[in-house]
Amino acid sequence: MRLIILGPPGAGKGTQATRIAEQYSIPAISTGDIFRASIKNETELGLKVKELLAAGQFVPDDITNSIVENRLAEADAVDGFLLDGYPRTTDQVRALDEMLAKNDTALEKVVELVVDVEEVVARLLKRAEIEGRADDTEDVIRERMRIYAEETAPLSDTYRERGLLVEVDGMGDIDEVTQRIFAALVA
Repeated sequence: MRLIILGPPGAGKGTQATRIAEQYSIPAISTGDIFRASIKNETELGLKVKELLAAGQFVPDDITNSIVENRLAEADAVDGFLLDGYPRTTDQVRALDEMLAKNDTALEKVVELVVDVEEVVARLLKRAEIEGRADDTEDVIRERMRIYAEETAPLSDTYRERGLLVEVDGMGDIDEVTQRIFAALVA
C-alpha cells in the first residue's frame, strides 16, 4: 500500500504509523526522523537542517522533496510506504504526484487522524513535562497547531476531492484508534 498519515502535532501519527507499517509490511517514512538522524550523524544535510531550524525556519521544499524522492527509490519502499510528515503543503503534494507518476504509481489512501485540539494541547504539555521538553510550551504548541491548520490541513480537501481521504477518530485508547484505522483502510 502507498499511504499518507495526516493529523496535527500530538495526534498520534508516529505511533499509528509504526503499527500501520507493521500491519502492511511497508516502511513508515517520517521526514522528521530523517532530519533528526541527519542532524545526529552530522551529515551535510543534517548540518544544513540544524542551521535552518536554529534560525526558526522550515526546511525548504526542494530539500524535503529531494529527501523523500531518494527515500521512495530505496528497495523497501518500491512496493509501498507510509509517509508521515510529508507532504505538508500543496506544493509538496504536487511534487509527490510527480514522483509517483515517474514510477507509474499512485497513492491508495490518506488517513487523517481527527482529534480535539484542546485535548491534544493538554497531551503535548503532559508529554513535554514527562520528557523534559522545555521548548514545548503551550504558546509553542498552539503556534504549531496554527501552522498546521493554515498550511497542512488544506491537504485534506485536496485528498478528499480525489476520493483518497479516510478520516479516523484519533481520540481514545491507542489500540482502539489502530483498529479504527485498519477498518477504514479495508473499507
